Amino acid sequence: MPKPRVIYWFRTDLRLHDSPALKGALDLDPECLYPIWTWDPHYVYRAKVGPNRWQFLLDCQSDLSASIAKLNPKSKLLLMREAPTTLLPKLFKAWKISHLVFEKDTDAYARERDDEVVRLAGKAGVEVVVKVGRTLYDPDELVKANHGKPTMSISQVQSAGPKIGDIPRPIPAPKSLPDPGDTKIGFKQERPSSSPDLNAIQRDGEEKSYLSISGPNNDFAIPTLSEIGLKPATTFHRGGETAALQILDEVIDNEDYAATFQKPNTAPTAFSPQSTTLLSPHLHFGTLSCREFYYRAQDVVDSYKGTPSRPPTSLTGQLLFRDMYFAAQAALGYHFAQTYGNSHCRFIPWHLPSKVDSSTGLVTGSYTIDSSEAEEWFQRWKFGRTGFPWIDALMRQLRTEGWIHHLGRHAVACFLTRGGCYVDWERGADVFEEWLIDHEPACNIGNWQWLSCTAFYSQFYRCYSPVAFPQKTDREGAFVRHFVPELQNYPAKYIYEPWKAPIADQKRAGCLIKGDGNSSEPENGEVGGTMSTYPQPMFDFSIRRSICLGAMKEAYHVGLHGNDSKVLDGSWKSLFSDSAEGSAPNGKGSSHKQSEYQDADKDAVEEDQGGAADTGGDGAENGGRGNKRKIGRGGGKARGRAKGKAGVQNTLDGFAKRVKT
Repeated sequence: MPKPRVIYWFRTDLRLHDSPALKGALDLDPECLYPIWTWDPHYVYRAKVGPNRWQFLLDCQSDLSASIAKLNPKSKLLLMREAPTTLLPKLFKAWKISHLVFEKDTDAYARERDDEVVRLAGKAGVEVVVKVGRTLYDPDELVKANHGKPTMSISQVQSAGPKIGDIPRPIPAPKSLPDPGDTKIGFKQERPSSSPDLNAIQRDGEEKSYLSISGPNNDFAIPTLSEIGLKPATTFHRGGETAALQILDEVIDNEDYAATFQKPNTAPTAFSPQSTTLLSPHLHFGTLSCREFYYRAQDVVDSYKGTPSRPPTSLTGQLLFRDMYFAAQAALGYHFAQTYGNSHCRFIPWHLPSKVDSSTGLVTGSYTIDSSEAEEWFQRWKFGRTGFPWIDALMRQLRTEGWIHHLGRHAVACFLTRGGCYVDWERGADVFEEWLIDHEPACNIGNWQWLSCTAFYSQFYRCYSPVAFPQKTDREGAFVRHFVPELQNYPAKYIYEPWKAPIADQKRAGCLIKGDGNSSEPENGEVGGTMSTYPQPMFDFSIRRSICLGAMKEAYHVGLHGNDSKVLDGSWKSLFSDSAEGSAPNGKGSSHKQSEYQDADKDAVEEDQGGAADTGGDGAENGGRGNKRKIGRGGGKARGRAKGKAGVQNTLDGFAKRVKT
């Protein structure tokens, strides 16, 4: 009987260590092994991906290809430029393939794609081997163990997981790989349509990645950003299994840090280095095994002499949160990523709602501008021009580096949705999808639902102050000065509220507070030079927060979810007052005293203790810049708590202290 001829299809598992699927392929004792990556047009044209995440992916592919070649100089990653559903059937025939092996993926699009590939393989007589390796638990099994329901809390994961069994220990990387067979391509390429191209805005050149199935030199090379027509990347973060394992080693070598890590106590204002590990993009692209991470951290905890942290705030707890979101998505499919039709997402009449395709019930990727003011606020938020330095610094860091600390994500998400702008969480999720290097669909959607209080979390009165909150860990404003350089010379007392600085101080600092940030023209200085400008705050945060809280109270009173009939047919409007941010039904009003709402600085920390996790891999973030990263500098525990309660001052902090009435 002839030996198997195997295609190993790499996707979100760009590593050699702890790969159950790769081990499954090698256990077949194949005559030849073709390690391939298919250049899927869904991600090239239909998913929103900025240059920074593209660069991270190309780094990962290059590193993997080099690692394969080290094990077998005759082999490398074969990058094939065609959609998998049209390419693989032709490869089955051309290369006389007997087996196709890949890692399981329960993302909504990936599941649909893989089901079609399995069908085509069966038709071709090719046996398919699928192994779980992207998550600690198989998301489908986690749903089954959770009584067939989406996992909507960490306690459900902690209860359901053990019913499946112990999390398997990681397996070592292979020491050798079989040769690939003949790689001649004797068939025509089926080029995909580029329309619609959701990434056109990211391109400054012609997209040429599909000009040839095996690349411009017919050597299956990994594309360059210029070949994809993309603008240059601006992030210094780099991908690849080699980098991932080096970072993990640094994390684990710092025993105190790894054993006592509590994510809510890390500093969101820390940079160069950051206060967390930044391993999340490596978890997304699979350059780091989640099981490797889990057991390396757990082994440190088990042997630690002091008092270690525990889930949900510990390093291992963050991985459990990641599994929670994956299982929720596995249960709900495409509807998990939207409000409309989502049985587990509260309906809130946000501004800028998504448009829905009536034939599919799925969002189209565009949205309705129901308020020109909300659209202006959204654009100013997206590009870091809100006039609130903490928010603007975070959004500028996100755009340039592709990453922000999880508490930073909390702050900007709360500000956009229930704590200021009252803009649909789906708009924010779209921006994160575009700009994050660690964008994980399930985690991104889950976190935006959590932070907008539409699912996973419901205490909507807990908000983040754009003034008081960052002062807890950075009273001098170093983070703002770095990412909003216009304000670098402002005194610390004004760094989070520059609009309060007297004009003389503004001129002395070389930056006037005026306008809306749309003009980049500098002001003429009094002594022949130029003076920069920074925008006025786009609204009074205290007033906006109060309005949003009243509107949230009304929406919770109405009590609709995305799959309710009144949401589906649009008749929900009859249950709300005329304004989406108005008072409660039946003319009762959502009258509330500010004193009803607790001091949000304290409550925000309590929310984080509950463990809302980061997009893409949660407590897995790297504190480094380049090769100079040092774990633990910049925050284990958040330091520098602001004196007093800035939130009860008559400022734009807008937070009210609980009082007895």
